[in-house]
Amino acid sequence: MRHNNHRHQLGVKKEHRIAMVSAMACALIKHGRITTTLAKAKALRPFAERIITLAKKAAATEDKAEKLHYRRLAIARMRDVDAVRILFDERAAEFAKRPGGYTRIYKLIPRVTDAASMGIIELIAASDEGYKKAARKTRARSKKASVPAAETSSKVVEDSKESTATKE
Repeated sequence: MRHNNHRHQLGVKKEHRIAMVSAMACALIKHGRITTTLAKAKALRPFAERIITLAKKAAATEDKAEKLHYRRLAIARMRDVDAVRILFDERAAEFAKRPGGYTRIYKLIPRVTDAASMGIIELIAASDEGYKKAARKTRARSKKASVPAAETSSKVVEDSKESTATKE
């Protein structure tokens, strides 16, 4: 069965699509940011993030054979030795502490000539924290409901002990 296999076809054959995405990934790594159509940017994102994860794994390991293995896997997918060298030697340390989400896509206005939706895909800096989530709004509770039952019962017991001690 071929369920859920119709993602990012881009209107081209498989070989063309693989070559196109690998060339865009090389340009993204070399330049840090590229402008392309939104569909191509969305197709590039998972590919680029997998390659960056390979570089992170290579940076984290001490075994030279394993580092070489990850580098060869990246070269096989990207087919540009210079881009792989830049990624593994210079940029891998930037992403070492980032748990994922190495790229960001911005939407732009449609292209004038054919009205294709355009976007910018860029590598995110390691220091970038992204958007902060807004605090969730909660209902205001009454003071009685906000104090746990165990605290109220202990306060009542303490108050009663104090009142009996003052009476005597």
